[in-house]
Amino acid sequence: MTIQDLKVLICDDSMFVRRKMKDSLSALGVTKIFEASDGEKAVVKYAESNPDIVFMDIVMPVKTGVDALKDIKSIDPDAKVIMASSVGTQKNLKEAISEGAFDFLQKPINERDLLKMLEKAVK
Repeated sequence: MTIQDLKVLICDDSMFVRRKMKDSLSALGVTKIFEASDGEKAVVKYAESNPDIVFMDIVMPVKTGVDALKDIKSIDPDAKVIMASSVGTQKNLKEAISEGAFDFLQKPINERDLLKMLEKAVK
């Protein structure tokens, strides 16, 4: 599998963050990109689209990223969910890692870090 073959789900309550990440993924050759604006929608979208990788914000309305991670892992124990964290969410990040997050990225996310995560996911 190559980066261009990946199906990616972006879950963030910020439309700006989703758009920026979608643009970055597109620039890297990813064409199958799905979006969700909260954790609850992310779980539904995951079940519908079965993405290869998920980028999940931690702090969101309706359902947090950590709770969405737990639900996604109950659907698919092998799900690759990368948590996106801003400064000040270290406690949540530790919980996400203990719940089976694939990895984490520090916000703001740049294209270089995004590429590294995609390369790691396709190995």
